[in-house]
Amino acid sequence: MISRLARLHWEYMNAERMRLEEAARREKHWRRWGPYVSERAWGTVREDYSAKGAAWEYTPHTHARFKAYRWGEDGIGGWCDNHQRICLALALWNQHDPYLKERLFGLAGGEGNHGEDVKEYYYYLDATPTYSYAKFLYKYPQTEFLYGWLAAENRRRGKTASEFELIDTGIFDQDRYFDVVVEYAKADVDDTLVRITAFNRGPDPAPLHILPTVWFRNRWSWGYAGRLRPKLQKIGPGLISLEEQKLGRLTMWFEQSPRLLFTENETNVQRLYSQPNTGRFVKDAFHEYLIKGREDAVNPDLRGTKACASYLMTIPPGESRQVRLRLGPEGALPEDPAAMFEDIFTKRVEEADEFYSFACDRLSPDGRRVQRQALAGLLWSRQFYHYVIDQWLNGDPAGPTPPATRKGGRNSAWIHLFNEDVLTMPDKWEYPWYAAWDTAFHMIPLAMIDPDAAKSELARFLREWFMHPNGQIPAYEWKFDDVNPPVHAWSCWRVYQIDAKLTGRKDTAFLERVFHKLLMNFTWWVNRKDTLGNNVFEGGFLGLDNIGLFDRSSPAPGGGIIEQSDGTSWMAMYCLNMLKIALELAQVRPVYEDIASKFFEHFLFISAAMNSLGDGGLWDDADGFYFDRLRLPTGRSIPLKVRSMVGLIPLFAVDTLEPETMARLPGFRGRMQWFIDNRPDLCRDIASMTREGVGERRLLCFVPRDRLRRILRCMLDESEFLSPYGLRSLSKFHEKNPYTLRLDGTEYRVEYEPAESRTYLFGGNSNWRGPVWFPVNYLMIESLQKLNHYWGESLTAEIPTGSGVKMNLGDVAAELSRRLGRLFLRDVNGRRPVFGGAQKFQNDPNFRDHLLFYEYFHGDNGAGIGASHQTGWTALVAKLLQQSGE
Repeated sequence: MISRLARLHWEYMNAERMRLEEAARREKHWRRWGPYVSERAWGTVREDYSAKGAAWEYTPHTHARFKAYRWGEDGIGGWCDNHQRICLALALWNQHDPYLKERLFGLAGGEGNHGEDVKEYYYYLDATPTYSYAKFLYKYPQTEFLYGWLAAENRRRGKTASEFELIDTGIFDQDRYFDVVVEYAKADVDDTLVRITAFNRGPDPAPLHILPTVWFRNRWSWGYAGRLRPKLQKIGPGLISLEEQKLGRLTMWFEQSPRLLFTENETNVQRLYSQPNTGRFVKDAFHEYLIKGREDAVNPDLRGTKACASYLMTIPPGESRQVRLRLGPEGALPEDPAAMFEDIFTKRVEEADEFYSFACDRLSPDGRRVQRQALAGLLWSRQFYHYVIDQWLNGDPAGPTPPATRKGGRNSAWIHLFNEDVLTMPDKWEYPWYAAWDTAFHMIPLAMIDPDAAKSELARFLREWFMHPNGQIPAYEWKFDDVNPPVHAWSCWRVYQIDAKLTGRKDTAFLERVFHKLLMNFTWWVNRKDTLGNNVFEGGFLGLDNIGLFDRSSPAPGGGIIEQSDGTSWMAMYCLNMLKIALELAQVRPVYEDIASKFFEHFLFISAAMNSLGDGGLWDDADGFYFDRLRLPTGRSIPLKVRSMVGLIPLFAVDTLEPETMARLPGFRGRMQWFIDNRPDLCRDIASMTREGVGERRLLCFVPRDRLRRILRCMLDESEFLSPYGLRSLSKFHEKNPYTLRLDGTEYRVEYEPAESRTYLFGGNSNWRGPVWFPVNYLMIESLQKLNHYWGESLTAEIPTGSGVKMNLGDVAAELSRRLGRLFLRDVNGRRPVFGGAQKFQNDPNFRDHLLFYEYFHGDNGAGIGASHQTGWTALVAKLLQQSGE
């Protein structure tokens, strides 16, 4: 639901809106530059050329400062063009660290007691969709950074202990740290102003080196013809000339005419591999120059492919110092680059405030802060992503031949994949690669502020250089052929709706374009994930890593197959999404009525299988819940009675048919009536094919009313799924009642875990056994809204169960939405549940309003867990605040 205020905002042509319109019409490339630099390029699949796919070990953090990356760059608060030819980022030194701080530190997958984890504090504070303004905050300790202690203590701790974080070391005690704020403002498409402000929060004067760095991504060392080496060189006091094959000539200006240092963005092969370097100057030269005092490490000729300005300042306690830079086309910068500098920043901040004025009137200042930082984090999480599988598998002309095992190893079946795009990442440090189903959720809040970008990104995943020729959408770079829940069609439909409500224009061309590719993907699912051909699906792990007894991406125990309640429900939901798209297109092109009937029929078959196949389908009448079922080769069938999100996902397969749509499409209406009259076996469990609901609507949902009531009682019970902060992924019932199954001499067990996983299943760093996570909560809220759209006041539920307080399902949805919002909002005591027991985060004025949007949240107290900058799907809170308030 889009508020009237938001619609008025979109119709009002403010400055940022004008830039978006110019970008959409391709008049001005406002998105060419942005914060597209990753926060971790080491430890990624792309940089892994090992024989067995040991990505974390092949390019570890200790190698990152010496090695020129092949596929992408990383940095702190970075900025680059949309093909990452030129990069800017922040480098710092406090005169105590053993290393120049050029990138964020964290633990690799096998180092942390709960898997990989960044061990720094940084925040995305603001951004507009065109990046006309963007703001980033990094907290840099004034004493030696505790790399060794963080790694050793996390290795020492077991799975039952919490992660050891940087705040736990005491390094921020007495406020001995710098707040380093990096701001970007665009004077024009290619004219970027940079303002770096360092605040000394400590009690004593403290030295700080600020080294704003500019460099070229290394595209020239791999042996491909036509890739010329770009050039950086000093051309005057505080001035560097940049020359690049595609971008042409640019000039970078540094205020105060600091010393300029130059080197090459080349691997230090002597340091890494004990081989002679091809040249004198290598990637880690500024570390060697500044910290080790090696004057010969930098190029005295003041040229290269990597450069920085060296600023040394001593900042008194409570004061700040500032550095200003500017990058733009040669000849386009004003004679005095500082001219109008502050005026441009002031104007861009005012324009950002104006653009974000669409927040609901009912939001408090704190609610607006949460919403805006969520959207800022989403925009900062966009990253240049480069991965060409054919080149990666075969190696580069100038590089060593990769091990033969790679030809049949990871992603070897995806040789068509050629990615060189700016995409939205789940987390630019912990997940610095796209995940298809994460992207589907990212696009919902992105569509609130930039629907064109959301539509473009969704369509991109269906293009031939992403989608497999067999119709599969790539999952994520660790395993492109894994299966994520098929939610792409849902996201395309929802973004289409949001776009239409915001702009007043229906982009049916977008809808038709994606629909044809989604048909291919739907067919892939039907052909590959319905082993027995009975319309019950075995999708794999489906994003629910640890929710069941088994690793569902691996063969099932005993040689059986797991018929999945969620996998089958996801496919039923997919049918309904495709049905809605086909019905929408049929209103402008009647030929789509036929394909709409096909998806209606397929939904009926899935519904019948889910509810009635064999020994009762996947519904268990005694427990009043849907469960997965293990079918063994012997014919034995075992219901896996885990009370988890798997049994709630059937509610996602719901939608309504509007009477106006039915009236306009007589062909579809007639075929639907034929099924009602002639196939009662398929229609009997559908609620409700024949009964007209509110506004004469029809309901498509394979959970009949009596079963719906039973599921809702369980779902809204605070001793089961309902937490103060949304729905848990596993019922708290299993805290005192673990579920066990003994099979072939092995006991499998599921217990309620409200926080980090205590097992090594799926690596042990993913836990859906109890925490609250946004994607399924958001889909449940939408499902309840649809059910209420049909049932209205004729169907209510107690929330919480047993409280005596009854609401219609629309109000239940709003209550769930507000519970999720409470994770981030200050409570009556001024505390934010997301910060848990971290007192500095809760109380310190320089921490408490800087928000982190975590991967998931403690199932009982709401504390943030997992990836700390999972702004992608957790940015859904911005949409929830807009539609349901606080």
